[in-house]
Amino acid sequence: MAQITVHLEQDEILADRIAQLLHATPGITVLTELLTIDPFTLIRGARIDYLAALERQTSWLQAAMQRAIVAVAGDEPTRAEDLWAGVDDAEREDVASALRLSGPTAQMRIDVARALVNHLPNTCSALASGEISPAHATVIARETASAIRDGLSPLALYEIEERALSHAEFHTPAQVANKVRTTLARIAPEEFESTVSKARDTRRVSCYRESDGISTIVAILPAEDAQIVMSAIESFVLRDSVDNDDRNMDMKRADALTALASWALGQSSDDVRPHRRPITINVTIDLPTLMGLAENPGQLAGYGAIPASLARALASEGKWRRFITDPITGALLDFGRESYEPPQPLVDFLLARDRTCRFPGCRAPARLADIDHAQSWESGGATSAQNLGALCRRHHRLKTHGGWQLESKSDGSCVWTSPEGKNYFVPARDILEAV
Repeated sequence: MAQITVHLEQDEILADRIAQLLHATPGITVLTELLTIDPFTLIRGARIDYLAALERQTSWLQAAMQRAIVAVAGDEPTRAEDLWAGVDDAEREDVASALRLSGPTAQMRIDVARALVNHLPNTCSALASGEISPAHATVIARETASAIRDGLSPLALYEIEERALSHAEFHTPAQVANKVRTTLARIAPEEFESTVSKARDTRRVSCYRESDGISTIVAILPAEDAQIVMSAIESFVLRDSVDNDDRNMDMKRADALTALASWALGQSSDDVRPHRRPITINVTIDLPTLMGLAENPGQLAGYGAIPASLARALASEGKWRRFITDPITGALLDFGRESYEPPQPLVDFLLARDRTCRFPGCRAPARLADIDHAQSWESGGATSAQNLGALCRRHHRLKTHGGWQLESKSDGSCVWTSPEGKNYFVPARDILEAV
């Protein structure tokens, strides 16, 4: 009995210490002590406090990260110096390459960091002290950024910030975002109307890979346009409804969207032909799996691994092209050409080899990209698989006019060098692996 009592006392002492660390000012000393504790040795309540304490340390580190991002990207966006440059062209790629992010994600991080560091000092302080999470700080910055650019007065911004921080104590980031929008609409109606008007220019459609053979398509649309899209989907569902259909309504809507897009793609296939090929979906499958002798996963272009049975089903209805790969690396084999304009077989080869833009972290599809000479044709670069590769228009211009250098290897890998002299290696791509 005495031994059990000792253990209980030790557990309570450690739990009390965790509670103290939870309310301590975040910093390296507190973080170091937390990292010496194994959360699995704690009683249940102390484990929850330990989790919350680590979250406060994360907030402290993220506050430092915001300043570091602004130090790299600058206090204000850089303006285009010529026809080929855009806002934050070089700064965005410095952040993206260093943190292994996509360009758009890096730009979002830069925008948030500038808003926090330059205009939201109280939010930065709350983040550094662990009073709010990084997610709360991010939504406050994102929801006020447009109004700040439109000239929101410091007094109005202060009121919005204070109400948001007060709301954050007991509410989720999404609820805080709603609070910011409501407050902005009430105390700064002109800025709010301007923000809504400009937001129409951010409309877009994006595709994100998920697990289990699923992808998520997100459409950011003006409210009235979103209703048109949903009405079209609902109309298609009602038109094609049949008895004994075991699909639920969500499945029917998803199938309706695919059917509408398939119809539109069929209508335009003869008119829209990037790289002299009609727009298609592409599946890569090895010969043994195609013949049913193996069950290796196929690769759906733009997504990644899909089951062998699905890859065979898609291949059975498509047009086939044969590519030969290195049996060790899986990389497509190289071959050269002597004219500036690459012939169609070489273009097909490069699109299959690269699949996306070759800039670090960029996932722009190769089928919509430029075929670029790493060493320019004018300076003696060959029109060969070693010297050619897919670059989206943005990164093509950044290489040509933005000071970035590209060294291309025979296996399709490449090395990028930034204007600051930082090197980033992009490895060759196994054709049966996702990129």
